[in-house]
Amino acid sequence: MDSPFMTRLAEGIAGHGVRVVRFEFPYMAAMGRDGRRRPPDRAPVLVKAWKGVVADVAAAGPGAVAIGGKSLGGRIASMVADDLGVLACLCFGYPFHPPGRPENTRTAHLATLATPTLILQGTRDTFGTPEEVAGYPLSPGVRVHWLEAGDHGFATPARHPRTTEDNMAEAIAAVMNFLAVLKTLKL
Repeated sequence: MDSPFMTRLAEGIAGHGVRVVRFEFPYMAAMGRDGRRRPPDRAPVLVKAWKGVVADVAAAGPGAVAIGGKSLGGRIASMVADDLGVLACLCFGYPFHPPGRPENTRTAHLATLATPTLILQGTRDTFGTPEEVAGYPLSPGVRVHWLEAGDHGFATPARHPRTTEDNMAEAIAAVMNFLAVLKTLKL
């Protein structure tokens, strides 16, 4: 949650007047407490955490809620979005498959996802390249925005003319445009 990547995205989106709430899954919070690396919790624990956070946000006051996350956080957000009735889902570096194992996809639910969803993905992301993702059955509500030369964290090679900050700024602008269109359509 406190990574430079998440901080930059949260501050960039909040800078456009959007209230941003960040949280840690239970396994992440445990790592923060004891400093030991842990595997992610099983899906039911992650889903419960997401639902609890959205319930807390909804109870805090009126307004449309969009959910999202980085990698596993985005994947779980996309799995609960339809059940929660949120305005949108935002996935930053979606893990379409484990690196080096493109046959082991994590995309079945994306074929029927009704919630408008924006996936921001680097063109060099080992969790899903443009060529691989082009072959996946994604619902019409899922849009993939490619960030040139970006890896799973949108970072670019040192000698590339495009910088990591270029990709972060483009990602934030894409999120704001996506949300603005949805608000205009009053979805």
